[in-house]
Amino acid sequence: MTQALFNLLSAPLIRVAPGGRLTLPGVLAALARDDIETFPALRPHQGPAWHMFLVQLAGLALHRAGETTLPAREEAWTSLLRGLTDAFSDDEPWCLVVEDDGKPAFLQPPVPAGMTLAKSVHTPDALDLLITARNHDIKQAIARHGEPDDWLFALVSLQTGEGFSGRDNYGIARMNGGSSSRPMLALAPCPPHAPKTASPRPGAWFCHNVKALLDNRERELDRHAPLDTPDSGGLGLVWLAPWPDGQSLELRALDLWFIEVCRRVRLEIVEGRIIARKGTSKTTRINAKHLSGAVGDPFAPVSRTEGKSFTLSERDFDYRTLCELLLSGDWEVPVLARPGPSDQGTYLLVAAALARGNSKTYGFKSRVLPLAGPIARALGPRRQELHELAKAQIKGIGEIDKVLAFALALAAAGGDKDKVSKEHYAHARARAARDRFDQGADEIFFDHLWARFAAQDQGPDAVKAEEDRFARALIDIAGAVFEAALPALPGHGLFRPRARARARAAFWGRARHAYPDLFPRPPQEETVHDVQQDEAGRELA
Repeated sequence: MTQALFNLLSAPLIRVAPGGRLTLPGVLAALARDDIETFPALRPHQGPAWHMFLVQLAGLALHRAGETTLPAREEAWTSLLRGLTDAFSDDEPWCLVVEDDGKPAFLQPPVPAGMTLAKSVHTPDALDLLITARNHDIKQAIARHGEPDDWLFALVSLQTGEGFSGRDNYGIARMNGGSSSRPMLALAPCPPHAPKTASPRPGAWFCHNVKALLDNRERELDRHAPLDTPDSGGLGLVWLAPWPDGQSLELRALDLWFIEVCRRVRLEIVEGRIIARKGTSKTTRINAKHLSGAVGDPFAPVSRTEGKSFTLSERDFDYRTLCELLLSGDWEVPVLARPGPSDQGTYLLVAAALARGNSKTYGFKSRVLPLAGPIARALGPRRQELHELAKAQIKGIGEIDKVLAFALALAAAGGDKDKVSKEHYAHARARAARDRFDQGADEIFFDHLWARFAAQDQGPDAVKAEEDRFARALIDIAGAVFEAALPALPGHGLFRPRARARARAAFWGRARHAYPDLFPRPPQEETVHDVQQDEAGRELA
């Protein structure tokens, strides 16, 4: 009998709140009952990978058993999970540590005979996929004494989300290239009476996504027929299969919902503590590089024109990115981000990804966007209407950004219009102020878009009122940003009052020129003639 430790099916190793510690089947049962508030050991950037893993795992187990109902009892989930690994009577594929390297351990494929995994990793953070961190506090190799679930979450994060990181260190199949990342776009039920900034409840989100996965399996198999994945009998848990060096698995051998592993890793006990050993591989675990991440991932948008999964790169999930993904028609929205026939209430659209570049990360990016029932349903048949409205709002943001940019550049030039140059537009403090304006516009963008969409059913006057309301909100944001930025802009002390007065006059004069209906009386500071005379200056912005 192989020595195996930390069996996730029988040992309560996963910290949850409330409830203390649960087994993996216990977690699935508690999620089915919507009893879990949070996973205390789960780092923010690990959250999407953990959710996607659980949804795919539950979907695989239920499909294999021919079930469609999520059980609420731990024992039922234990049986379902064992059904995925019935060739392993000692539960080795569910154990974090398995002494025999020739057998699989949890998310750890068997090691070929004669191969040595030479690199030791002493902390779960060092095993994780992060290379650097910018906008959060996670750094590699900081947790010196990780608990079993710290290693569990690091394994899930690494094996289902890592990209290329040097020679013989290949990434996952579910991303567009080695320097990309796996995106997540999914709908979740909005908790009752929740504020706009609410996050989804883990259990309700899990149940919704698993049910949607099962309901859409046949349609998704048809949609992804070119992948040639089997309807049944395909390998779901990729770590079960031997991994001879230099050989890759073909997609036609895998289930559409496969849970992959991309690295050779084994956990072991040394001096009473868990450590990891890592090795390399001569090729990717799954032969899918030519597909650029378009492998039927139920969470990933795919370009309709290029056939590639979405890459966040250095961007955020701001209004531009989300409008591109949801409204442009250029992207195939993943099945778990599409509302189903029974999705009538308010939902949360959860978008998340690790922004990655070449051997570095730019931070974990996420956003939760509330979608009322009518809006969620409109994303399909009335998507183009929403896109036209969104483009109008984006144009409005651009117009006010030009107003702000010229006023800031004029202040930086000492109030002398003839001296305004590209350098004044590009000044760091002016650029930072424009970024703050864009962030402010982003915060209000979708609330106004939904209101403008609803106004279409109320007549032209309602539409015009919503257009004006958005423009006024943009001008208010830009005005506040402008006033806050003025003191930090360069300028000779003697001429500062003049520069500020002229810049302020330019701001309000140009705002009125862009939206005359919002200003019943023309301001005295700058005439329309002045604005038209300086029209060429806008091009510098």
